[in-house]
Amino acid sequence: QTHFVESGGGSVQPGGSLTLSCVARTLSVHSYPVGWFREVPGKQREAVACVTGGHGVMEIRESWRGRFFIAKDEGKNTVYLTMNNLKPEDSGTYFCATACDVEYVSDRRGQGTRVAVSS
Repeated sequence: QTHFVESGGGSVQPGGSLTLSCVARTLSVHSYPVGWFREVPGKQREAVACVTGGHGVMEIRESWRGRFFIAKDEGKNTVYLTMNNLKPEDSGTYFCATACDVEYVSDRRGQGTRVAVSS
Protein backbone atom coordinates (compact mmCIF):
# COMPACT_ATOMS: atom_id res chain seq x y z
CA GLN A 1 0.00 0.00 0.00
CA THR A 2 1.41 3.36 -1.01
CA HIS A 3 1.03 5.75 1.90
CA PHE A 4 2.97 8.72 0.54
CA VAL A 5 4.29 9.75 -2.85
CA GLU A 6 7.28 12.07 -2.87
CA SER A 7 8.51 14.13 -5.80
CA GLY A 8 10.62 17.15 -6.58
CA GLY A 9 14.08 15.73 -6.12
CA GLY A 10 16.83 16.10 -8.67
CA SER A 11 20.34 17.29 -9.32
CA VAL A 12 21.25 20.81 -8.35
CA GLN A 13 24.38 22.87 -7.91
CA PRO A 14 25.50 24.10 -4.50
CA GLY A 15 23.52 27.15 -3.51
CA GLY A 16 20.48 26.04 -5.46
CA SER A 17 16.99 25.30 -4.21
CA LEU A 18 14.45 22.52 -4.48
CA THR A 19 10.96 22.02 -3.18
CA LEU A 20 9.96 18.46 -2.38
CA SER A 21 6.34 17.38 -2.28
CA CYS A 22 4.83 14.58 -0.23
CA VAL A 23 1.29 13.61 -1.19
CA ALA A 24 -0.49 11.52 1.42
CA ARG A 25 -2.57 8.72 -0.13
CA THR A 26 -3.97 6.78 2.82
CA LEU A 27 -4.33 9.32 5.59
CA SER A 28 -5.09 12.96 6.26
CA VAL A 29 -2.19 15.32 6.94
CA HIS A 30 -4.60 17.25 9.13
CA SER A 31 -4.83 14.34 11.54
CA TYR A 32 -1.30 12.89 11.53
CA PRO A 33 2.21 14.21 11.95
CA VAL A 34 4.26 14.10 8.77
CA GLY A 35 8.01 14.22 8.88
CA TRP A 36 10.71 14.46 6.26
CA PHE A 37 13.69 12.16 6.70
CA ARG A 38 16.94 11.67 4.85
CA GLU A 39 18.74 8.46 4.03
CA VAL A 40 22.32 8.22 2.85
CA PRO A 41 23.93 4.83 2.20
CA GLY A 42 26.23 3.90 5.03
CA LYS A 43 24.86 6.55 7.38
CA GLN A 44 22.09 6.65 9.92
CA ARG A 45 18.69 7.85 8.87
CA GLU A 46 18.11 11.47 9.94
CA ALA A 47 15.01 13.43 10.78
CA VAL A 48 14.97 16.71 8.87
CA ALA A 49 11.66 18.41 9.54
CA CYS A 50 8.19 17.69 10.83
CA VAL A 51 4.73 19.20 10.94
CA THR A 52 2.26 17.90 13.47
CA GLY A 53 -1.36 17.13 12.88
CA GLY A 54 -4.03 19.45 14.22
CA HIS A 55 -2.47 22.86 14.76
CA GLY A 56 0.41 22.02 12.47
CA VAL A 57 3.37 22.87 14.67
CA MET A 58 6.45 22.92 12.47
CA GLU A 59 9.96 21.93 13.40
CA ILE A 60 13.19 22.02 11.42
CA ARG A 61 16.10 20.10 12.88
CA GLU A 62 19.10 22.19 13.77
CA SER A 63 21.34 21.08 10.91
CA TRP A 64 18.92 22.52 8.38
CA ARG A 65 17.41 25.40 10.28
CA GLY A 66 17.41 28.66 8.37
CA ARG A 67 17.74 26.91 5.01
CA PHE A 68 14.91 24.36 4.97
CA PHE A 69 11.24 25.06 5.53
CA ILE A 70 8.25 22.76 5.91
CA ALA A 71 4.67 23.54 5.05
CA LYS A 72 1.46 21.67 4.44
CA ASP A 73 -1.57 22.18 2.26
CA GLU A 74 -4.45 20.28 3.80
CA GLY A 75 -6.63 20.88 0.76
CA LYS A 76 -4.11 18.97 -1.33
CA ASN A 77 -3.22 16.59 1.48
CA THR A 78 0.40 17.45 0.78
CA VAL A 79 3.44 18.39 2.84
CA TYR A 80 6.28 20.34 1.27
CA LEU A 81 9.94 20.69 2.10
CA THR A 82 11.59 23.77 0.64
CA MET A 83 15.35 23.45 0.56
CA ASN A 84 17.45 26.57 0.00
CA ASN A 85 21.17 27.19 -0.29
CA LEU A 86 21.75 23.50 -0.83
CA LYS A 87 25.11 21.99 0.03
CA PRO A 88 26.73 18.77 -1.19
CA GLU A 89 26.22 17.28 2.28
CA ASP A 90 22.46 17.70 1.84
CA SER A 91 22.48 14.98 -0.81
CA GLY A 92 20.50 11.83 -0.15
CA THR A 93 17.10 10.27 -0.49
CA TYR A 94 14.37 12.22 1.24
CA PHE A 95 11.19 10.47 2.24
CA CYS A 96 8.17 11.33 4.33
CA ALA A 97 6.48 9.28 7.02
CA THR A 98 3.91 9.58 9.79
CA ALA A 99 6.52 10.38 12.39
CA CYS A 100 8.66 13.22 13.65
CA ASP A 101 11.48 11.12 15.04
CA VAL A 102 13.52 8.40 13.41
CA GLU A 103 12.61 5.76 15.98
CA TYR A 104 8.93 6.08 15.13
CA VAL A 105 9.24 5.64 11.36
CA SER A 106 7.10 2.67 10.39
CA ASP A 107 5.94 1.22 7.12
CA ARG A 108 3.66 4.22 6.70
CA ARG A 109 6.21 6.02 4.61
CA GLY A 110 6.99 6.77 1.02
CA GLN A 111 9.72 5.50 -1.26
CA GLY A 112 11.50 8.83 -1.31
CA THR A 113 12.91 11.22 -3.84
CA ARG A 114 16.61 11.62 -4.50
CA VAL A 115 18.49 14.88 -4.09
CA ALA A 116 22.00 15.26 -5.48
CA VAL A 117 23.93 18.45 -4.84
CA SER A 118 27.18 18.80 -6.71
CA SER A 119 29.09 21.17 -8.92
